[in-house]
Amino acid sequence: MILKKLFKFFLNSVPRPILIKISYWVSPIIAFILKGNKFTDPIDGKSFKTFLPYGYGKQRNNALSPSTLSLERHRLLWLYLQHETNFFSAKNKVLHIAPEQCFLKRFKQLKNLDYITADLYSPIADVKADICNLPFKNNEFDVVLCNHVLEHIEDDKKAMSELYRVLKPNGFGIFQVPQDLTLEKTYEDFSIIVPKERAKHFGQYDHVRIYGKDYFNKLRAVGFKVKEVNYSAELNNELIKKYCLVKDEILPVCFK
Repeated sequence: MILKKLFKFFLNSVPRPILIKISYWVSPIIAFILKGNKFTDPIDGKSFKTFLPYGYGKQRNNALSPSTLSLERHRLLWLYLQHETNFFSAKNKVLHIAPEQCFLKRFKQLKNLDYITADLYSPIADVKADICNLPFKNNEFDVVLCNHVLEHIEDDKKAMSELYRVLKPNGFGIFQVPQDLTLEKTYEDFSIIVPKERAKHFGQYDHVRIYGKDYFNKLRAVGFKVKEVNYSAELNNELIKKYCLVKDEILPVCFK
């Protein structure tokens, strides 16, 4: 209970760039303390007696890997890229918007990738860039990754259009977002600007919407062909528990 409260306090009180820097020092210590064999992070293959709680509002048990700092969505994406794509073997030019710590070093080390990261605020990104006005040529990238970013952007249609513009024909992108599949339509209200109210309405203090089922059609509206991939349905329950995944999370895999 104390651990949950501590994590919640830091998530809601410390700016994300500072959290990123602190985590590089703290995570090896926590990973050592929590060594075990109950849960495994597929990204680095390390196992632990428990994962860490995570969440800005309601905390999810066994969500955050102590070693890579991956969340459920990151581990699902890793498994999909590893088993269902040529990401780890083909020569690809990759754009990664708001690169996650759990992927950054590993993707940079892949010799088959020309890997570029971009973000407006992240201290670990290569290029400082606004997703609504990306400083890249048309049709430049074979793969574009942009996960849990669009819910922060008021003009998400412009951001989606930019992702479409820089992706090569026959390339693919994966654009995960927090999504409530019980909602037919995305819920947004730009008059809500107070962080506490945003957290109450959208689940996090810096979110401006909650996407509903119509998210996939929003991507289609800017030109993408979208596959709604329920990859966890292809994994057995034992693996879902072992990797601490969320059942039935949908991966929006987009093609140009």
